[in-house]
Amino acid sequence: MSDKVRLFYDGSCKLCRHEINYLSPKLRHKATLVDISAEGFTGFEGIGKSAMMAQIHLWDGSRFIIGLAATLYYWRLAGMRFLPWLLELPVVNPLANKAYQYWARKRARCTDNHCDLR
Repeated sequence: MSDKVRLFYDGSCKLCRHEINYLSPKLRHKATLVDISAEGFTGFEGIGKSAMMAQIHLWDGSRFIIGLAATLYYWRLAGMRFLPWLLELPVVNPLANKAYQYWARKRARCTDNHCDLR
């Protein structure tokens, strides 16, 4: 098992790629960025590519963190403080999780530089 933090993202999703391009300088020495849309990627530590395409995965060195929790984790690694704090408030977090799950289901249409979230 690898003990290094790895963020698995979909490089075929324009919005996902934009966020990673913005955050990558801040994450450079803290996490390995893995484009799961790359040719030959099949999975990591028993989790397959299709599961990783369904929602974002982050390997913290010993386990996977998935979905909004993964996003909040790597935002903190990148130095963001306010937004993760806000999205973890007890009143906000359930709504933020629902919004993330909605986005994750619709994001499947966000490949090859085209996003249709309808």
